[in-house]
Amino acid sequence: MRAQTVVSVPVPLLPQGFGEWKAAGKADAPTPAWSLVNVDKNALEECGPRRSQTADYALGGRRLHVEAVEFNDATGAYSAFTLALRPGLKVDKAIGAATATGSSGVLFETGSSIALAYPATAADVPELKKLADAMPKLSGPKSQQPLLPTFFPAKGLVQGSLRYVVGPQSYSMIGGTLDARNLGWEKSAEAAVAEYADKRGKETLTLLLYPTPQIAAEHTHALETQTAIKTRREGEMVMVASGTFSAADAQAMIDGVHLRSEVSFDKAMPPVFETEVKKTYSLLTSILVFCGVGTLASVLLGLFLGGGRALIRVMRGKDAATDAEFLSLHLEPQNPRPKFDPPTP
Repeated sequence: MRAQTVVSVPVPLLPQGFGEWKAAGKADAPTPAWSLVNVDKNALEECGPRRSQTADYALGGRRLHVEAVEFNDATGAYSAFTLALRPGLKVDKAIGAATATGSSGVLFETGSSIALAYPATAADVPELKKLADAMPKLSGPKSQQPLLPTFFPAKGLVQGSLRYVVGPQSYSMIGGTLDARNLGWEKSAEAAVAEYADKRGKETLTLLLYPTPQIAAEHTHALETQTAIKTRREGEMVMVASGTFSAADAQAMIDGVHLRSEVSFDKAMPPVFETEVKKTYSLLTSILVFCGVGTLASVLLGLFLGGGRALIRVMRGKDAATDAEFLSLHLEPQNPRPKFDPPTP
């Protein structure tokens, strides 16, 4: 019998069509300024790319070009998404985990992939949702979005300025204010940078996340030697503020950032009523099992003691059944009743 090898064929990154859009032949058109091709190659390599694909779609007399890159996990995909952002984009979650919409294209993240469609505008978002639904999905720990970007305060945040990076090349590409070589990338450091602007001035807030508080403390001490910045550490996270804010405002900004933990589940949590029913059922089942075991143990113990006693009586030549025996306390009078002489007249 020959051994059989099962080969798993990967799902295509981009579908043959979505909605009313159908695959079309590649058109010879110049690469626009906003393209994934123009993103720094070394920075994208730090995000962990696996494969890429381009496709052209047509609907009526209109054409749409889509570029897509798949990464090892959602963390790498989100980092690549922020690296591909351009000024003036509207960033939200209209499609997938993150969406950036401009006047000439739409960039979105879905699963562990990012896709850039152009020429496209906000009016194309409903149709592009169908494209995202047709792209490969991801489950398990690799599908979890990075937590660090969620710590930034909303007040004064410049729209579309948030960047998330996992390596020195990416950090240098986004113009980070700190020395990229000394931030501990070899120790699995993560960094997120955002710009703030209001009547107080302009400030750059950098958040660094490390695997342990000890590693975070080590790099905090190194950062504190730099001038014109404010630093604070909380557990595994280090906050750094630099810019034109006053010292008090910069300190207040980093004091308002707090580390928190989030627990996620791959499966949906059951309703509270269902959970209580399961608990009650489990309790009643345990009681019935306990009563059954106790009853069985009583029967076995009775058979053992009763049968053993009968066997001993038979071995002594007596009837196996117990003779009628009575216990008496002999309470009847033991002495004759006393007699008293009548009184003499």
